[in-house]
Amino acid sequence: MDQPILIPQTDSQVPVKRKAIIIGAGPAGLTAAYELLKRSDIIPVILEKSGDIGGISKTINYKGNRMDIGGHRFFSKSDRVMNWWLNILPAQETGAEKFTISYQNKSRQVAPGESVTSGNSDKVMLVRERLSRIYFLRKFFTYPIQLSIDTLRKLGIGTTISILVSYLQAQLSPRKPENSLEDFMINRFGKTLYKLFFRDYTEKVWGVPCHEIPAEWGAQRIKGVSIRKAIQHAIQSAVKKKKKTPGDIAQKDTETSLIEQFLYPKLGPGQLWEEVARQVQEMGGTILMHHDVISVNTQDGKVTAVEAFNKQDLQTVELKGDYFFSTMPIKELIASMDADIPQNVREVAAGLQYRDFITVGILLKNLSEQDKRTGKWKPLQLKDTWIYIQEKDVKVGRLQLFNNWSPYLVKDPNTAWVGMEFFCNETDDFWKLPDEKIAALAIRELQKIGLANTSDVLDSTVLRVEKTYPAYFGAYERFDEVKHYVNTFPNLFLVGRNGMHKYNNADHSMLTAMVAVDNIIAGETGKDNIWSINTEQEYHEEKTGQHA
Repeated sequence: MDQPILIPQTDSQVPVKRKAIIIGAGPAGLTAAYELLKRSDIIPVILEKSGDIGGISKTINYKGNRMDIGGHRFFSKSDRVMNWWLNILPAQETGAEKFTISYQNKSRQVAPGESVTSGNSDKVMLVRERLSRIYFLRKFFTYPIQLSIDTLRKLGIGTTISILVSYLQAQLSPRKPENSLEDFMINRFGKTLYKLFFRDYTEKVWGVPCHEIPAEWGAQRIKGVSIRKAIQHAIQSAVKKKKKTPGDIAQKDTETSLIEQFLYPKLGPGQLWEEVARQVQEMGGTILMHHDVISVNTQDGKVTAVEAFNKQDLQTVELKGDYFFSTMPIKELIASMDADIPQNVREVAAGLQYRDFITVGILLKNLSEQDKRTGKWKPLQLKDTWIYIQEKDVKVGRLQLFNNWSPYLVKDPNTAWVGMEFFCNETDDFWKLPDEKIAALAIRELQKIGLANTSDVLDSTVLRVEKTYPAYFGAYERFDEVKHYVNTFPNLFLVGRNGMHKYNNADHSMLTAMVAVDNIIAGETGKDNIWSINTEQEYHEEKTGQHA
């Protein structure tokens, strides 16, 4: 594996291809491999330490019921990414001769014969309606929160007036300097709305007070959304509904928290990345599963090889290459490098923090609610993909209703397949509990908040995911020291969410890989254009401190 590939020539033998070693088979790693194969003579070798394709964008199949970890809506303000997705999994046929998918004020006509890959009707993107709501005071509120008649009625006139007054106060006298996420949110939403809807949920997600999280987190993840825009969007939506064409996803000027439709792979996000992996291997790339990187070797200021431990045959392999892409947590990358790393860089990297994640899949006969008058439980129909649980008396942070992401995620359409999401650290007592205790707690909480009866539970499963969310506190304030050091290696490219310790969405992660390949092809040695993705762009996914 570590020897140059040779082919016979008439007079001599010459190396055929340059090689890129890619750490991680998630969106960034797979995108890098695909782009290299399509656009260069560089052969990629992907090392994936798990047995799954897709990173946190993988789809878990539990007895025929599929789980999407954290939820992945497929929309982007990048034409390049949208085209890329639809090239891998075209949009599903509608039965018409042609139909139009519109996005970013552009449109694409799709004919029936072009909309299915290789005649396989499963290899398609569905167009899904977006509905996310906040569950607070055992009531549903619009997400993102809007000062509508419905909100006023549920909160009461006194609270609504307080929201408006505190919002005006924040606009007239904003907090300066804006150091923390608390400052950032209060300046945009006012203190009352911040305390009601944003503070407790955000602290549930991150496990630290908002005043300890830098404002930079908000600047990256909550750009451009405000109460004013929420009201404006509500008015525009009322007008646009009359003109809307089925399947229309024209949303360039819509903040991503307000997007109303999205594309979604029929069998979940992992389906797309499994197809990319198949094509990468078909084009000549290599994917080595269960290979855990243990050493990154350097010489003369460049990366020369990676050593990985094969967890199946218990052997260590060395893979030499010309280019190296890392999507592994940068904390682990620095720890594995054999270079003479400055002490300050080692300290900062070792101090980087992450938030971990547990999803409990619960299969039910149906969701249900309790009649306030009789106390009896009756079936409940919900169209939400996500429900943000703002209630203080439960640990669960968010619900996914997998039936509504795609009906094909559920084995029996007559059942309800729910994902209960818990944010924690792997050092927490909760993380260390046995699966059956975590599942039992989740089931109790689902009944406690009034969305299901425990007697309707058919099955459950627990999934732990480490280092799901890179944190913007702790040693992160000195992260530039790590970034500047790693950038000195001209043939090492950090891409993806954990690779860059940057709270990227899947499309951002893909773009970092695409731009890294652009740089290699163009002979560009600078890395600034990679790091600027999701910093300078007017783009984000979730507002209000809530995440994807």
